[in-house]
Amino acid sequence: HRRRFITPMAAVAGAVAATVMAAMLAAAPDLERAYVNNGGDIAIHLAPGHHLDIGVVPSLARARPEGFLRLEANTSIRGVATSGWRGRSFSRGIADAVTVLARSAVEADAAATIIANAVDVDHPAVIRKPAHDLDPDSDLKGLAVTVDVGPLPPDGVARALVNGFAMAEALLAQGLIGGALLALAGEWRSVGGMTGQLPPP
Repeated sequence: HRRRFITPMAAVAGAVAATVMAAMLAAAPDLERAYVNNGGDIAIHLAPGHHLDIGVVPSLARARPEGFLRLEANTSIRGVATSGWRGRSFSRGIADAVTVLARSAVEADAAATIIANAVDVDHPAVIRKPAHDLDPDSDLKGLAVTVDVGPLPPDGVARALVNGFAMAEALLAQGLIGGALLALAGEWRSVGGMTGQLPPP
């Protein structure tokens, strides 16, 4: 992702999940199915013949699964991450939630951050502040981050989702993600066939 804006902290939660998973597998190499969920950034282990159902949270404000995806052992997906402006970290975009599937939790975490930043539109309902005003230690320094998103017109929601969709499709084409789900204001878009059983948009 070095050609796009990203900071070293963008994948730290996924890295922690992956490190814990590696330690688990070193201690118990015969594990058939396991996952480490670090606040929505998830490292996954699946032995052949096993699967894992993942709850999908289209709204970080509601913070409850509203659908699910089934991950099979015969795919390369071993990481899931969700990012959005209501999450634990700052976001430069306005996505309610962006969930990404990738080869590892680290890769999913970084990509979810990038795509969530891309789900964006200029509108008076979007309130931003410099990151260092909210947290002096933020690695985003003086960059504007989203602190509130008021009601948006349908065309504003559509434009923001189009921007995020284009970024997700670019990452998919480069083989950096396996799929993504982008949610904003009750609307969602999927990339890479990431549909599973989801609520209607």
